[in-house]
Amino acid sequence: MNLPNVLTLSRIFFAVLLVFLLESGSPVCDILAAIIFGVASLTDFYDGYLAKTMGLVSNFGKIMDPIADKVLMLSTFGVLAHIGMIAWWMFIVIAIREIGVTVSRLYAIRQGQVLAAERAGKIKTVSQMIAVSAILLYLVAKYCAWCSSWFNNVQSTWLGVNNVLMLVAVVLTVYSGIDYFRKKEGIE
Repeated sequence: MNLPNVLTLSRIFFAVLLVFLLESGSPVCDILAAIIFGVASLTDFYDGYLAKTMGLVSNFGKIMDPIADKVLMLSTFGVLAHIGMIAWWMFIVIAIREIGVTVSRLYAIRQGQVLAAERAGKIKTVSQMIAVSAILLYLVAKYCAWCSSWFNNVQSTWLGVNNVLMLVAVVLTVYSGIDYFRKKEGIE
């Protein structure tokens, strides 16, 4: 097991930890969740970067990287929907796309094809990470004593920005799913 693959698998561990922390609802856990999500997001960049620069690109990495991304993002979106920070329909749309693409990839693997993530999928993941980061920062600021003086003034605007970021993430998620299946049909 090489370092890029360890970084990839670490996102699954971080996903479990994030769910636990966000469900607790405590300010300290929200801060820890934001930090852990930031670290997990960095592993998404560095696993691919290290694999390419160190010549460690593997089929395992090509398969597990998008799966680890999906586990991290779906578990985070699921808990954010559960605690009322995003709309359930957003989570459902994202989940349908992610599960559909994952099932398709696994089917392709059974047929002997390993499909690496495409550019649209990577952009989708970045947009999702930005949306989640904004929501987690909102949760941190909401309970932060030194933020209370200005937070009340920007709370509704911040929620609006969070909603816009989530809508962008949902649109890019749907687009990248359509793009994936369109390109996949061209392969077969």
